[in-house]
Amino acid sequence: MFTVESTKVTLREACEAVGLDPTEAHLMRLGTNAVFRLESAVVVRIARLDNLDEMIRTVAVARWLESVDYPAVRALALNQPVVIDGSAATFWRAISDGESYASVSEVAELLRWLHSLSVPNHLKLPDFEPFGKIDRRLESSRWLTDSDRAFLEDFLAKLREQYSKLSFALAPGIIHGDANVGNVLRDEGGCPAVIDLDSFAMGPREWDLIQTAIFYDRFGWHTREEYESFVEIYGFDILKWPGYGVLRDIRELHMITWLTLNVNDNDRLAEEARKRIKSIRTDSGWREWLPY
Repeated sequence: MFTVESTKVTLREACEAVGLDPTEAHLMRLGTNAVFRLESAVVVRIARLDNLDEMIRTVAVARWLESVDYPAVRALALNQPVVIDGSAATFWRAISDGESYASVSEVAELLRWLHSLSVPNHLKLPDFEPFGKIDRRLESSRWLTDSDRAFLEDFLAKLREQYSKLSFALAPGIIHGDANVGNVLRDEGGCPAVIDLDSFAMGPREWDLIQTAIFYDRFGWHTREEYESFVEIYGFDILKWPGYGVLRDIRELHMITWLTLNVNDNDRLAEEARKRIKSIRTDSGWREWLPY
């Protein structure tokens, strides 16, 4: 089981293996990863062992970004990931003492910069796969009702067909894969830095623009002024692209299925998941979604 208690055991053993002290560690979040912060301003991310290849690649991405002075979270100079039984841990320098998020404009600047980079041959990034995690989540979720699972599987099949017919406007290349304002933090000096490097891939740049668009267009989490500044700085308005609706629906299905895997006994998350599924079923209620 991937629980708070099991990940604390992994944390202690992994820290001992690299000479760090986990005594005053506190849990920041538990989802796909368990994220702990040590008193020494080190962040430890623990994941299930079946994500080991992804963790190895994430550390490699971080080291490459550091080598080209791109502002992102830095991996500690350790031999990592550290494998402990059925889990693995990676170690990162904390961006800051708190969680101060960058502006939407700064997200646009960092995405434009990232998309201009050339990927070295040694960095073996996978091709972008828009549906793989959704498939696995639908199969793994024990919370979904049979009716909801059948509906979401049918919705997914329709999106696969629609995605196969898309004609992208931007040249493909390196993408963050989960680009949004929640994954860009300010450091102690107030400068923005990109975090959560797990989903780096080679694929359509439009995918890195979709969350900012739906945060404005669907959920109202960004203002019109914020979105317009994003478009002006990045140089492309995905809302005007004919394929916007398809990528929007795929991204929202990711947001729903991720939540269904993390509901457990949390009534608040269960209520949010039910609300989101209802939105897909009825094509309504988007402004009622809460950020997670």
